[in-house]
Amino acid sequence: MNNEKLKGHALILMANILFAINMPVSKYLLPSHVSPESLTIMRMAFACVMFWVTSLFVKQEKISLRDLGILFICALCGIALNQGLFIRGLSITSPVDASIIATGVPIFVMILAAIVLKEPITRMKALGVLLGISGAITLILQSTQASNMSSSLKGDLLVIFSGLSYSVYLVLAKPITLRYSSVTIMKWMFLFATLMLIPFTYNYVLETPAFHRTVFDFNEWGAIFYVLFFATYIPYLLIPMSLKRIRPTTVSMYNYAQPIVASFIAILVGQDSFSLFKLGSAALVFVGVYLVTQSKSRADMEKEERR
Repeated sequence: MNNEKLKGHALILMANILFAINMPVSKYLLPSHVSPESLTIMRMAFACVMFWVTSLFVKQEKISLRDLGILFICALCGIALNQGLFIRGLSITSPVDASIIATGVPIFVMILAAIVLKEPITRMKALGVLLGISGAITLILQSTQASNMSSSLKGDLLVIFSGLSYSVYLVLAKPITLRYSSVTIMKWMFLFATLMLIPFTYNYVLETPAFHRTVFDFNEWGAIFYVLFFATYIPYLLIPMSLKRIRPTTVSMYNYAQPIVASFIAILVGQDSFSLFKLGSAALVFVGVYLVTQSKSRADMEKEERR
């Protein structure tokens, strides 16, 4: 594995660690401090401003109208629909259901990458995805007793469509990441996503409980800042940087790191306990990621054919 691929793995791992930490932070905020709709548009708008400000300090890139159209679709699928559908689905279904459904993203990506990017579905890649799903689901199922929310077919369907939309984004964005920088890509994507969501969500922002406190709550605003900066701006900066270096299916496999990191954090703060079962689940995930990483890509097969 060359240095660029190693950078790609490190970048997407860091993004998913930040996303994993965001789970308990967002749980603390929702809904008593910030409504789901308000938090979603706040993330979009904050990241939009941050990426456009950041773009002032990097090389300016001219984007073709065709690529702007692709970025609009990426913004719709990877941000607006993905975030909006997931948080809405999560609010009306079991968190366990949502977590388990989210493990299907690498399967969606693998199939879409085969159709759109002509990436081969090798036995090693399929086995890696299967092992990753097995590890993530067994880890998630241990928390079923802690969930007191009932399942909802509507909520489950919303989470499924959220995962499908994110998978479309990962596949469509791959060619774009080879032509433009992360900042250029994200400043346009978050601008489009913000404009899409503002008409439906601005009223929720005006009614946000956190904005009507008479006393400053450090924990509340610290949590909001984490969600906006560390769980939105930074990860979405890292994702296209990773896509530039490694395959979409490999990027999606790192979603399985989220329940592992969340479980590890819970153990550290005394909310959970360590067990060999959890260690085994984590091992399945890591082996799955390794197999997908080692599976042959389309470029690898083309090189072998030319020899």
